[in-house]
Amino acid sequence: MAEQIITTEYADVMQKSFVDYAMSVITARAIPDVRDGLKPVQRRVLYAMYELGLHYDKPHRKSARIVGDTMGKYHPHGDSSIYEALVVMEQDFKKGMALVDGHGNFGSIEGDGAAAIRYTEARLKKFTQEVYLKDLDKDIINYLPNFDETEKEPEVLPVRVPNLLINGADGIAVGMATSIPPHNLSEVILAVEAYLDNNDITVKELMKYVKGPDFPTGGIVINQKELQEIYETGSGKIKIRGKVELEQAKKKGDRDKLVITEIPYTLVGSNLGKFLSDVAALVETKKTTDIVDISNESSKEGLRIVLEIRKNADVDKLLNLLYKKTKLEDTFGVNMLAIADGKPERLSLKDIIMYHVDFQIELTSRKYKYLLEKELDKKEVREGLMRAYDILDLIIEIIRGSRSLKEVKACLTTGDTTGIRFKTKNSEKEAKKLNFTEKQATAILELRLQKLVGLELEALQKEYAEIVKNIANYQDILENHSSMIKVIKKDLEAIRKEFSLERKTVIENREEAVYEEEALVEQEVVFTMDRFGYAKTLDMSAYERNQETVWNENKYVFKCMNTDRICLFTDTGVLHQIKVLDIPAGKLRDKGQPIDNLGNYSSAGERIVGIMPFGRIRGRKLLFATEQGMLKQVDASEFDVIRKTVAATKLQDGDSVISVSLLEEEKKELVLQTHEGYFLRFSIAEVPEKKKGAVGVRGIKLGAKDKVEMCHLISGQEEAIAYKEKEVPLSKLKTAGRDTKGSKLRLG
Repeated sequence: MAEQIITTEYADVMQKSFVDYAMSVITARAIPDVRDGLKPVQRRVLYAMYELGLHYDKPHRKSARIVGDTMGKYHPHGDSSIYEALVVMEQDFKKGMALVDGHGNFGSIEGDGAAAIRYTEARLKKFTQEVYLKDLDKDIINYLPNFDETEKEPEVLPVRVPNLLINGADGIAVGMATSIPPHNLSEVILAVEAYLDNNDITVKELMKYVKGPDFPTGGIVINQKELQEIYETGSGKIKIRGKVELEQAKKKGDRDKLVITEIPYTLVGSNLGKFLSDVAALVETKKTTDIVDISNESSKEGLRIVLEIRKNADVDKLLNLLYKKTKLEDTFGVNMLAIADGKPERLSLKDIIMYHVDFQIELTSRKYKYLLEKELDKKEVREGLMRAYDILDLIIEIIRGSRSLKEVKACLTTGDTTGIRFKTKNSEKEAKKLNFTEKQATAILELRLQKLVGLELEALQKEYAEIVKNIANYQDILENHSSMIKVIKKDLEAIRKEFSLERKTVIENREEAVYEEEALVEQEVVFTMDRFGYAKTLDMSAYERNQETVWNENKYVFKCMNTDRICLFTDTGVLHQIKVLDIPAGKLRDKGQPIDNLGNYSSAGERIVGIMPFGRIRGRKLLFATEQGMLKQVDASEFDVIRKTVAATKLQDGDSVISVSLLEEEKKELVLQTHEGYFLRFSIAEVPEKKKGAVGVRGIKLGAKDKVEMCHLISGQEEAIAYKEKEVPLSKLKTAGRDTKGSKLRLG
């Protein structure tokens, strides 16, 4: 076949490819199906466990085996993502109803990871087996080919409760995300039953049953009044607080304690460690002096974070501080997005229940159609057997007079007596009247002799009566909607009675936490930093008493306001800003804290070439000088930014900043000093003002290997520097123009 080149627009190809990719991620990875509330990886893990026979009453099997079967048969992605899905389904602090029974280390609420895949073992929980995987053998769901079409996998699992609500969901796709909180099993089932009784029920009426989310970590939802809108629209923010109890001191010398026994669901994992760090930071920064000790006393019995508080502490004020400044009060963003009818859709509480009920009706219909077919088959066979009992002697005569099984079957089903020897003509005449069905004839021929006793016939008649009764029952369920609803409700009620748990999360309306920070008293302090980079601030009285010592022991010393920020200009052309309040206040002999730990500056990759408080440079101009001799003036307003780190200047390849100087009125000239001993003196007025994003202008012509080492600002008075152990009077250097070579200093 001849090659054919198809010309198309690149933009069209990219658009189609991206849409295909996005829909694949949305529908086949990140967003759960509204029917079973599971993502594909979760569904495949549970089905693989079902196929492996890992029932709740059977031994656990290695997680590696489960993950291997899932990846090899159904989910052609990384083993780590499959194992993570298995682990999360085991963690009862993440799921409203855990689906996997784990054996070994499956992680902790504090963010500890699960043990390696080769160490842990798992099996299905009874809840999962009874509610998520029951009746798979009754043709109630559709199966699809797996990725290489060597196996079949379920399109959805026959989950009998709204898993999307009970276990919640979270996932990030392309351009959309889902975030559904977990709910109480018993409440959700009652809501489904209420919908079954009245399809026109409103969200407000459904909320008489579903009070709100029920997080496995407990906690307190404090914005009950907003929940109705969230459940009607499918999106919003739920505010959660941890549960805190005050334990009074029991004996003299002990302190009162604030004990956190339940945390917001959003703190599960590494965020719990951050919460403890945030509390410690409140103490270190003196935002509170009421907390004297923090300890995590959590164990297998439950969570217990203890804050020891000082005597006569204002507990209400401290709690409000914790709610405002830490994640002890947090928000859970709700976006109830799921795949419904093959496409992503944001759903209300009623929508989820409606889709679930439609799914249950479909499952129940298919189940009872399957059961009805089985019962009709059994009825047909039993009718044949009972009829056979009445003519047993004739059937035995047919069998004994036949030369093959084919002849017997033909006689039983069509009355064909060809080739069969009968004892009497009457027997042959009766045989020609036989018209058993194929199934009945097979059952008669497979009948064992012991079944011919009289009691077996009585049992057969009882069994037949039971079958007829079942058929009538199944037909009633399939033909009458009310009967089907009754069956669904009966199943739901049985699940609720066996598996329901007490609600853990309290739902109520509470006032928003109010914490007013004490007004900061603005005062002047002294910033100091030694040659090793340790910084601190001193109060003015300590500085004035020890000025000489302070100047002798530190590289940088200047006054600033405690509300100010320190500007660190580095040789890489970057500005780092540190709030003075973030710098530890200390005494004269205190070491301070490394400047690297206070902001984004790192002494390992850059060097400070200018350090000054922003309050001092506000409204003024700075002079930048680089190794390659580039100069510019920059207005300080360019650096009045909120960000901690910002580009302060643009540099040419291989260049670096050597100094950032604050221009002063009395200093009208500058002197550039190079490595090879050239000095150039000219007026600062020759250096133009530029934006911080500009490179600047050339200040001096340099030799091939020369570079600028220093930039001195002078006022024209007697000013001198030390150069190679000689004193050089800068004010006596010859004045030249910018962008000239300068003169080489000859030391004699």
